[in-house]
Amino acid sequence: MKISNALTTTAAVPVYLIDTNVISELRKGAKADAGVRRFFERAIAEASPLFLSVITVGELRRGVESIRHRGDSRQAVKLERWLNDVLEQHQSHILDITADIAQLWGVLRVPHPENALDKQIAATALIHDLSLVTRNYKDFSATGARVLNPFSE
Repeated sequence: MKISNALTTTAAVPVYLIDTNVISELRKGAKADAGVRRFFERAIAEASPLFLSVITVGELRRGVESIRHRGDSRQAVKLERWLNDVLEQHQSHILDITADIAQLWGVLRVPHPENALDKQIAATALIHDLSLVTRNYKDFSATGARVLNPFSE
């Protein structure tokens, strides 16, 4: 399932930033969590634009390299192919870290410096006014970002 099948924004349609754990879950296809599958089905039906952060791209790459490092080259090759497909299919919906996002990230880290990468993702969601779709509600709840956990549906 592609995450950006319908990319036209309308005023009444929510726009989402997909966290690493959600896009990773979607990779499981029919075995993915039912709530995650329903979220994507609904988002596609509603033509909700879906975005990824460059941070998610880095986290996915780290996952591939961790598996390669531990010696499971067959699984690393499969994940590498999947990651390349994600990058190719969704290139125009991958959001970079801008100066505004970096500044907000700095604000979000004080007084709670933990989860630095999650705070970069939260800053991206806040700057672009996106709802953040993640399993890790607790890591994002204090940032002010709108958070949706499809795993709890």
